[in-house]
Amino acid sequence: MLYYLSLLMAVYALATLALTILGTVSSLARFGAKLMVAYIIMCACALYGVAASVFLRLFGDVGIAQWTVARAFRYTLCPAIGVSFEVENEEGMTAERPVVFVGNHQSELDVLVLGRIFPKYCSVSAKSSLKHMPFLGWFMASTGTVFIDRANRQSALSTFDNAARDMKTRRQSVWIFPEGTRSYATTPMMLPFKKGAFHLAVQAQVPIVPVVVQNYSHVLNVKARTFESGTVRIKVLPPVPTAGMTGTKEEIDGLVLKVRTAMVAELEAMGMGGKNGKRE
Repeated sequence: MLYYLSLLMAVYALATLALTILGTVSSLARFGAKLMVAYIIMCACALYGVAASVFLRLFGDVGIAQWTVARAFRYTLCPAIGVSFEVENEEGMTAERPVVFVGNHQSELDVLVLGRIFPKYCSVSAKSSLKHMPFLGWFMASTGTVFIDRANRQSALSTFDNAARDMKTRRQSVWIFPEGTRSYATTPMMLPFKKGAFHLAVQAQVPIVPVVVQNYSHVLNVKARTFESGTVRIKVLPPVPTAGMTGTKEEIDGLVLKVRTAMVAELEAMGMGGKNGKRE
């Protein structure tokens, strides 16, 4: 078994090296090389996360497990693929706790966005199918990820009930992508928002903190099969309070509209990133 694993790793390394060399003349080869580098680092960080969560459960505070793995992503993957971030109002990530963070969801590179900005005492939410993924799913399941079964409304509501209780008792924040899926947008736009994050915030009576990530198709464009180095801007918007709300349809609809409108306006104001991540 060890022999075959070593052989697989050797083939993977050689393929990555070959694509990296070809990447000096081919954008498609660069795309493949950076993806292969990203996946192997992600697997390594996920395995580290499983070990870290076990250690923190026994000797520390498991509430920071996802934060410590996020930082591992940041300090390994950012330099490996040449991506950096500029964050405005980063102090807004830690000004209150617990909160529900909501961010726009563009592509798989959002894992690295979380690596850069994810705060302590926060759990990410994810679709329930990710729980069964090797490496990443193991890590997520062991560190308190809020898994949502979107095909089963009753199960989703029960998940949010548990998450709301956890937020109150452990002061653990939650990060949710309200679009529900990756947009793969090549322009500053967002998909319609699902309401789960807003129901959760009202149920837990905690603020919503919107986090807007600049359209980064200048870095990763899955549709065009390009993956380049560059800088991505992030802005943390002011918190939106939910105290006193009872969760009526009108309140939730108004909350969704208010938050999404503010996020879309900021995303459009950021504009498209150039080679150095500045506006174009």
